[in-house]
Order: sequence, then structure tokens, then C-alpha cells
Amino acid sequence: MIIPRGADVVLVRYGDISTKSPSVRRMMEDRLVSNIRAGLDRAGIDANIDLQWSRPFIAVDEGQIARATEVASETFGVVSASPSLCISRDRDEIVSTVAEVASETYERGTFAVRARRADKRLPYTSGDLEREAGSAVFEAVQGQFDPEVDLDDPDITFHIEVRREHAYVFTDIVAGVGGLPVGTQAPMVALISGGIDSPVAAYRIMRRGSPIIPVYVDLGTYGGADHQARALEAIARLHSYAGDQREPAYIVPAGDIIERFVAEVDAGRMLLLRRFMFMIAEHIARDVGAVGIVTGEALGQKSSQTATNFEVTGMATELPIHRPLLTMDKVEITDIARDIGTFRSSTVPTGCPTIAPDRVMTKASVADIDQLEPDDFDQLTEMVVERAEVLEPTNLSPYAKLSPG
Repeated sequence: MIIPRGADVVLVRYGDISTKSPSVRRMMEDRLVSNIRAGLDRAGIDANIDLQWSRPFIAVDEGQIARATEVASETFGVVSASPSLCISRDRDEIVSTVAEVASETYERGTFAVRARRADKRLPYTSGDLEREAGSAVFEAVQGQFDPEVDLDDPDITFHIEVRREHAYVFTDIVAGVGGLPVGTQAPMVALISGGIDSPVAAYRIMRRGSPIIPVYVDLGTYGGADHQARALEAIARLHSYAGDQREPAYIVPAGDIIERFVAEVDAGRMLLLRRFMFMIAEHIARDVGAVGIVTGEALGQKSSQTATNFEVTGMATELPIHRPLLTMDKVEITDIARDIGTFRSSTVPTGCPTIAPDRVMTKASVADIDQLEPDDFDQLTEMVVERAEVLEPTNLSPYAKLSPG
């Protein structure tokens, strides 16, 4: 990231928000600003956010501007962010500032100047700024090397954005995570298993605006302390993207029930377990006002994840089951896990025995599963939910320190 010396403002851009009606747009802008502010507070950054037309601007000390840019770019709804110099709209000051930035940052290769002007009443055009600033860049560096203009693929670009009150000069556009601000959609319960897939699924739902209520079903000897720690570390990392919409995590102890399933059921065990988890998630969702269940299942990835089995397991709940990874390959999911910082925690060895049976059902029917379910299935579900441990976001702080990012 190239940061101009003296930069003290992060220019933030959003995407889908701009397509909304005025009232919805304003609501989403306010939520975006609130989430950015929460992220800055957690990072220990003292900053002010000024929401102008189509742009939030983060005013921050120069020493914290790099971290503030990172926080903004990791906030859902942000398409990109740029650490910038904030100056007046005076034509001469803009041109001289670009020249100063060039003398400090432009060392070799090709360059371009890009200018945008929001106020069309100004006595100069974007083209005027590009030509004059381009000439100033030449003059600033030509004693050191021979600069060359490349408007198609320059090695460095000097950006000028002139707004209603100030102008901004910057060189870098840091890509954001995009999507919609968390909190602009209704919440969902996300089943977090401690593996690679479920945190990625939760992340993708959050990216479209839904807060998640993380639920980890403790499998007892088939999970273990390390397995739970993996899940909590992933949840802590997901919280870093949640702005001020971090929800408590539920740890549901079900080891004794799992032992019973293993003892009594062979083929069909994984489908029974999946239905059990969906029923747990539904109970919690009803309690907290969530409107759906999120799972990391992908079509055909495992024997329990066939199209036929999805129908059977999905009938365990009246709530919609969202599978954001439905059509994705494992390699794609793993790449995202690495990008968002949940891969490491999901791959720490746990040494636990596998719960999968030797024989599996790939085309189960509802009648098949009805025969496998114990008569007290509903009561078992209610029992484990009643003894669930609720962890507030602040209680996940030790796990957050383990997560990258």
C-alpha cells in the first residue's frame, strides 16, 4: 500500500448500496458507517467518519491510516478504500500536491493521472486537472529518470477526486470485501462445525447483510476440546467482519446423544445427525428471532450431501436452509477460507474418532429416516438446547487473538 506522506483521510467507496431507493440507501449508509466505526474502535483507532454523498470519509491520524484503511476494506459493503491527502479545491494546490506525491512515490516505470470532479460548477474540468497534474509529475521526477505516460496499464496512478468541499489525492485503491453492510438483512443461525466449509458459508451470508448467530454442536468424544477450539477461533474471526452486529455464540453439548446415535444407527447415521443439528438450529432461531439456517454443505461433496439427501434432511425444519456453497468446489471453498482467515483454525488436527459409519445412504427416503429416528427425538433436541452455553462476543476475545487478520 502506497500512502502519500501526510495522508489523514480514508476515502471509502460502496457498491450495491448506490442502487437502492433513497430511504433504503440512507439506512444502509448509516449501518455501514456504524459497522466501520465499530471495527475502528475494536482496532483501537481514534477516528471521525463523515458521511457525504455516496462516500464515507474516515479522518484519522497519519500513523493509523494504514490500519484504518484495512479495517474499512474488511467491512462488508465496502468496495474499496484509499488513504488520501485532503486539500482544498484550488486548482494550483491540487496540481502541486500531485507533484509532491510523485516526487516521494514515483521512482520508475509508467504513470497516469485520473481525475474525477463531482461539482460541475468548478472553473476547471477533470481533463484540465489530468493534463496539468501530468505535466507537474514530469517536472517533479524528470531529473531522476525519464517518466512515461501509460493510460492503459500504468505502474502507478495518481488519483484526484474533487468533492463539494475538498479535493483528495491518492495513489492506491485497496479492494474491499463488497456485499452489503451486516445488519441490513434479518439474522440467521449458522451451524459452525470447526471444519473448513461452515465458516465460509457463514461469511458469505454475512456478506449479503445478515448477522449470524453461530451454533456449535459439541459431539463429545467425536469432537473434543480441540475441535471446539477450532470452531470458536473461526467464530472469533467471523466476528471481525460483523461490525457492531456481533451475536452471541451457542455451544450445544450433545455428546451423550451422539454416542446413542452411534450405538443404535449404522447407515443413515449422518443424515440423522444432520436432521438433529437442523432441529437444534431451529429451536435457537425461534428463540432469537432468526429467519433461516446456514450450513456449509455443497452438492455432492459428501455422501450425506446428495440432492436426494438434502430433501430428506431439510424436511427436519420449517425454516429455510441456506447453502451458500451449494455449487462450489472444495478448492474454491478452501481458497476463500485462506482469504478470510479461517483456514488455519479449520485444519488443526484434533485426533478425534470419526462419526461416519462404514455404510452410508446416498439416496435416503423420508420413510428410511423416520424408521431411524428415536421416538423421543424432539425431546432430545429440546434437552440439549436447554443446556446450551451462551458465549458473549467479549468471551471470545482469547480465540480472536489466535485468528489471523
